[in-house]
Amino acid sequence: MINLIWVALFLIGMGYAAVNGTMDDVNKVLFSSASDAVQICFGLVSILIFWLGLMKIAEKSGLLDKLSNLFKPVMKRIFPEVPPDHPAMGYILSNTIANMFGLGNAATPMGIKAMEELKKLSGGKATPSRSMITLLALNTSGLTLVPTTVIAIRMQSGAHSPTDIVGPTLLATLCTTAAALLIDRYFYHRRRRKK
Repeated sequence: MINLIWVALFLIGMGYAAVNGTMDDVNKVLFSSASDAVQICFGLVSILIFWLGLMKIAEKSGLLDKLSNLFKPVMKRIFPEVPPDHPAMGYILSNTIANMFGLGNAATPMGIKAMEELKKLSGGKATPSRSMITLLALNTSGLTLVPTTVIAIRMQSGAHSPTDIVGPTLLATLCTTAAALLIDRYFYHRRRRKK
């Protein structure tokens, strides 16, 4: 469905440019934007490689295990149905920590593995379990301590102080995470009362 929407937007834009006689302008912008996109991608890749390297060092040094142990009591309360030593809990912790450091691309595979393990825990049912819904809410709200991608984009754009975004991002993601968890719990308890 989303592919159809993109095709429709493209065709509408090209049709509008053809009717207004601005097709030359569209072509110029199209090619200059493609060049800009490649430059931004190279900048983002270098930042992502740097942070992934730091995450690998943190993993090898045991820092990730220490962070996981630090967050495990909190995650046990957020995910009470998941046994503490189950692989799903490990994937959930890894996913959350990667998201906290702004490594959404690195967090995605761990989030997918966490969902697969949570599905196994729920007996392979077609409907999502409480823990699956909670993980989705937690991932969507995305508590972020260091927004690496945004910092990289600001650096590429020549921002005077690209890390100025850290404070507002932390505040915003704290609010969205708290709201996501509160809404998740509200609907969970509301559904339980109806049963």
